[in-house]
This record gives sequence, structure tokens and C-alpha cells, in this order.
Amino acid sequence: MRHWHEGPGDRRNYHHGNLKEALIEAARRFIAERGIGGFTLVDAARLVGVTPAALYRHFRGREALLEELASRGFAELAERLARALTSRGTALERFTRMGEAYLAFAEEEPAYYAAIFETRGLHVEVAANGRPSPFDLLVEALQSTFPEGFGGVAPRFIALEVWALSHGLATLGAAGHLPKGPGIPDKYELLRAGVLALVHGASGRPIS
Repeated sequence: MRHWHEGPGDRRNYHHGNLKEALIEAARRFIAERGIGGFTLVDAARLVGVTPAALYRHFRGREALLEELASRGFAELAERLARALTSRGTALERFTRMGEAYLAFAEEEPAYYAAIFETRGLHVEVAANGRPSPFDLLVEALQSTFPEGFGGVAPRFIALEVWALSHGLATLGAAGHLPKGPGIPDKYELLRAGVLALVHGASGRPIS
């Protein structure tokens, strides 16, 4: 989790014309340290050096600001997953890399990640920019990685299980609840093993 302390350089002047971006950055910083419940518009206004009333020139309220954070985070996550899907290596390697990209995003962008699940989740058919959503990218990756299918089980069902596994590991890791120590796998190793177990269980065939 990120930690920060407000200083004179943190405050931005509204007359510079960057109030919207300053508010978004303030929200990211507050949420990264305090969690989604620890963020208020009053806090954001104080950090950027404006009155709370000035915020409503750009956002109609706290939920609107969180929606903007979620939209930006949603787009960045989709971009990371798409890069993993089109990277080098075998289909299975690329699929596994998508899971690693998901965990890295949750760790590196805690505010975006929290805002996504506070306001919209990942099961959105089409992203705001018209490109496939992260969930649809996951389904696409499953279908290309395992074209033989899963013994009659719908790929979207398997994708939901993989998503649940990834989200659970990301959440437990962020909370510091995953065990650590010699010989204990980290969250990336747990994800790889879990994905293979899910796919193997669904297909009934060993996955190399």
C-alpha cells in the first residue's frame, strides 16, 4: 500500500486549469492509503487547495469522481491484459501472463482497482471506448488457449472461476493475509497452479 504525506507542493491552484486532473490524482492517493471508504470530496478539495463547492464544476459528487477513476482503471487494465494476450510465447504462457498482469495491476494501482469494483466490476460486455472488456478478453484467451473446449462447460463459466481466483488472490495479498515464508508459493505461483487446476478439472485432460 502506498503512503504519502501532504506537503506544500501537493496543492494545485485551480487557476492553472488542472483542477479535474488534480482531483483525480488526489482521489487515487487517498484511496491507495486509506481504502475506498476513507475517501471524501472534502479531503480531495483540501489537498488540491480549493473549496468543496469548486469540485462540482467537474464532478456532481463523490460517486461521479469514483466513476471516472473506475473508467480510467478499467481502460488501463484492459490494455495490460490485451498486451499479455498478444505477447510472445505459447498460448498457455500468454494466458498465464494475463493472470500475472491482473495481479500486478491490483498491486500497482490499488485506487483504480478498488474503484472498479466499487462502481462497476469487470463483467462489462464492452468497455466505454468500444474495445472488449477485461472479462471478454479473458474469455477470448481461454478459447484460443484451449480450442478443444472444456467438456461441454461454457468458456464464460471457466472465465468467471479464473476471475474469482485472481480477485481473491489480489484481495488477500493486498490485505497481507497470504502466508509467506520458505517454501510457500507466492500469489503468482498460486494463480498459475490454480488456473491449471481449474482448466484440468473442467476438461478432464492433463494440461501441459
